[in-house]
Amino acid sequence: MIILVGSQKGGCGKSTIAVNVACALALDGKADVLLVDSDPQASVARWVQDRQGHPELKNIPCVQVSGDVRVTLRDLAERYQYLVVDVAGRDSVELRSGLSAADILLSPIRPSQYDLDTVPHLAEVYSKAKDFNQKLKAYLVLNLCPTNPVVREAEEAQAYLKDFSEFDVAQTRIYDRKAYRDSVAEGQSAIEWKDKKAADSIRLLVKEVVKND
Repeated sequence: MIILVGSQKGGCGKSTIAVNVACALALDGKADVLLVDSDPQASVARWVQDRQGHPELKNIPCVQVSGDVRVTLRDLAERYQYLVVDVAGRDSVELRSGLSAADILLSPIRPSQYDLDTVPHLAEVYSKAKDFNQKLKAYLVLNLCPTNPVVREAEEAQAYLKDFSEFDVAQTRIYDRKAYRDSVAEGQSAIEWKDKKAADSIRLLVKEVVKND
């Protein structure tokens, strides 16, 4: 299965979602997982390098590819149970070619107007990819949501996103918790960290958007 983590805007926590999803899959059932870094910023590749400095942690291999990635992804998918692919937070060759091979598009969206304004263009890109890749399914994931229950941004964003019938909006929200930043800085995932709420959110997200497909 090819899971492409992509968006139309940087700063939405895309790479953090990618490494946490990959870890959740690798640690739950010991699935054979490969991270594919197709973002020029190479955040995922650096995370893997940091992780390799901790031999007690389960190794999650990573390759870096760029340009038209569809043939490479299809080839790698023959050898791994899951590919988790991180592409740049913008419209790119990697995003469009990756969508032609992927099974799932996982698109993190911050509950802010700037992020929500990018959804119509993402819907257009996704619809074109769907014409050539009928198996492709897309989920929008509200990410970096405020933890203060008085702030209603996530609820308002979820209501807005329901207007885009092309996508499923994940019921699981990922909140803005320090655990995600701290764990990534140590080459770990939230599941391996010390914040149960953060870990449970990642497990629920994976169960909802990956394991149920």
